[in-house]
Amino acid sequence: MTSENSTGSTQKIAIITGGSRGIGRSTVLNLAKRGVRSIFTYKSNQAEADRVVALAAEAGATAIALQLDAGNAAEFAGFVESVRSALAKMEADRFDYLVNNAGTSSAATLANGTEAEIDAQFNVHFKGVFLLTQALLPHINDGGRIINISSGLARFALNGRAIYGPMKAAVEALTRYMALELGPRRITVNVVAPGAIATDFSGGIVRDNPQVNQMVADHTALGRVGLPDDVGQVIAGLLSEEFGWVNAQRIEVAGGVHI
Repeated sequence: MTSENSTGSTQKIAIITGGSRGIGRSTVLNLAKRGVRSIFTYKSNQAEADRVVALAAEAGATAIALQLDAGNAAEFAGFVESVRSALAKMEADRFDYLVNNAGTSSAATLANGTEAEIDAQFNVHFKGVFLLTQALLPHINDGGRIINISSGLARFALNGRAIYGPMKAAVEALTRYMALELGPRRITVNVVAPGAIATDFSGGIVRDNPQVNQMVADHTALGRVGLPDDVGQVIAGLLSEEFGWVNAQRIEVAGGVHI
């Protein structure tokens, strides 16, 4: 089953984890502007998810919100069934793009990091990305696209990111292995590494703390912190046909931070 847009071409479908806020929300809406429909996840804030569904419709594309804790692998089998139902509503049986965006912050240092925090970060940033992608592979079209989300903190080190940064570095290594194994299906896999973005991530510290905001701007070549659309637009672009020969690459979207 396929669905066609007004021009008669097959309309693409994306799955985005963590699509109710920040970079994920921007990705859903920028894809909608391109006519790409979305199935996106939210962890707990259904009202925000419903708002994104409405905004996507205003932008010209259907979006369906599904609840998921991306750090709880026990939910993935049920989520895949929900995806199948959502695809049926879109008169499709497969999707084209997967964006593994969902994540949580950690301010742990080597001195105070705990086993529980290591496990929580591992579950959402690495284990969740690995196992959810694995579970969805039978349902993604050959020739599809996968984008994983890393961080500038996988390239440079800052105090208070001794767990978070290395977890994102692991995602970057995983991306290369995914690209290798999925090459025979012509599925590309790349990683986008944002810099500091003005969202509610990490309690909104970059967005809401003037001192932190200025510090980031002072260390960024373009002289400001990033905004969600700075990244969401890049992700939407990378999913397009024009970037089909880009594979197994790390694309840092950070305005030139800590060059």
